[in-house]
Parts: sequence; structure tokens; C-alpha cells
Amino acid sequence: MRVVVTGGAGFLGSHLCEKLLSRGDEVVCLDNLITGSEANLEPCLAHPCFQFVRVDVTEFLSVDGAVDVVFHLASPASPVDYLKFPIQTLKVGSLGTHKALGLARAKGARFLLASTSEVYGDPAVHPQTEAYWGHVNPVGRRGCYDEAKRFAEAMVMAYHRFHGLATRIARIFNTYGPRMRLDDGRVLPHFIRLALAGEDLTVYGDGQQTRSFCYVDDLIEGLCRLLASEESEPVNIGNPEEVTVQAFAEEVIRVVGARSRVRLVPKPPGYEDDPRRRRPDISKARRILGWEPRISRREGLARTIDFVRKRGM
Repeated sequence: MRVVVTGGAGFLGSHLCEKLLSRGDEVVCLDNLITGSEANLEPCLAHPCFQFVRVDVTEFLSVDGAVDVVFHLASPASPVDYLKFPIQTLKVGSLGTHKALGLARAKGARFLLASTSEVYGDPAVHPQTEAYWGHVNPVGRRGCYDEAKRFAEAMVMAYHRFHGLATRIARIFNTYGPRMRLDDGRVLPHFIRLALAGEDLTVYGDGQQTRSFCYVDDLIEGLCRLLASEESEPVNIGNPEEVTVQAFAEEVIRVVGARSRVRLVPKPPGYEDDPRRRRPDISKARRILGWEPRISRREGLARTIDFVRKRGM
């Protein structure tokens, strides 16, 4: 197939491009590089079936020739990034999604939106099922990301219902692995950076908030299975194994072999609406896609830390 990946130079996007090329697809990667990097595309750039185009999908989106699939992954995805680029985040969720859907419709292509567990906000339902509508603060600092993704989902479903477009929505939970930026503000790269430097790991609040971490290879497999399915409603893609952030910090210290300690600190601005608990119900993914995570957190951590050590801080 010929596949367009918006946001293809980002953490998830680059792994998706690599996966698609490995199975024989032709890939057109679109990215404006405000949070992505061409360095992430190093395994792809020399491939004869790969094309990289630097473009802002909120301003213009055109691809010559046939297109079979559009994966829309473009968006800042970490608190550091979307707090730095709030308007761009809102624009890529709205205008960018509109243009990506328009491309898919014009080409008769399937479309997959990379949505997020953040559409559930600070959830009042646990674990989170796809039927839960969420608990989001639309005017909080995080609202630029949460509401952009919620709008994107609504736009995708409108194109599906009104235009008959073959669409898929993946609600992605915390994902980690090689190529995460160590300065992107997310829990895992933050912890790895501090542990490798021998510094104490700072945990916001009381450390009892929970997350569920999915290794990137498992996540990408889930996206590919969802694309191949006939499911148009949202599907959770994530790891249901829940852990407190404090326990996770201690686990990172053990895997790194550091002498760091865990230090609790007040939440900084932008983290007021940080979810207290996060765990996906993946019953639907198991039933419809035959998918569930395969790589343990310890193995995934070891792979990620090894990558960071080899590349350097």
C-alpha cells in the first residue's frame, strides 16, 4: 500500500513509518518538525519506498499520486510541548484533522486518527472504557490538547457518517520506548534522564497517581490491527497493567542501577488537571483485534534505557 503518515518524524510516527516499510508499504511522511526530528527517521531515510516532506498540515496538505491509507498522528503530545505550543496543538487537532480527512476522502483512502487517553481527562470511571465520555476541563492549561483530540474524534465520526469514509480511532494510552525525547516532560523520559545522571527522581504530588505504560512496538502493532479491522468506533490501545508513579520511579532506578532516590515535589503550572488514575479497559481490542501487549514493562524499560545509553544523553 501507499501510506501517508502525518507527524511521521515524531516518536510514534517514526516507529510506524519503520513498521510500514518493513512490511513492504510505500510511505510518505509529513511533518513540520516543531516537536519531531529527522534523526528519528534515520532508519527510513535511505529506503527507496520512503519520502519525507516538511510541511505544516494545518496550512496545506497535498500528496501526488494514489494513497491507500492516511495515519493522522500529527500533534504535540507531551505537556511540555502542548503547553509551549497551545494554539498549534488546537490547530492540528482541528484544521489538521480536517485537511487529513479531506486528503483521505479525495484519494478514497482509509483513515486512522491517533487519539489519546486524555479524552477521558481526570476520569471518574476506572478503568476507562470506550463508552466513558470523560471528565475534561476545557479551559484548563491541558485543555488545548484534550479538547483538540476530542474535536478530532468528532470530526472523524462526522466524515464517517456523512461521507461514508472508512475511519478508525485509536485512543492511545501512555506509550514509551526508544526515540522519546528526554526533555519532553513525560514521566518515563524524565525519570530516565535523572537516573542516568545520578540525580534524584522528582515525582509530582504524593506519587500515588497511576499510569499504565505500553511499549511502542506493542502500540504500533495495535494501530496496524485496528486499521485492518472494520471497527469505526474508538478503541483503547494501551497496557492495562497499572502502577503508581512513585513505584514506577523506583523501578526505573533499579533497572538503571542508579543510586538516585525518589523526591516528591509540588505540581508545576500546567499539571493541575493531571489525571489521578489511568488504566485502559482493552476488552474491545482483545475481542475485535485479537490484540494485547506482549512486552513486559521491565523488558521495555531495559530496551529503552539501552537505546538512550547508546545514543547518549
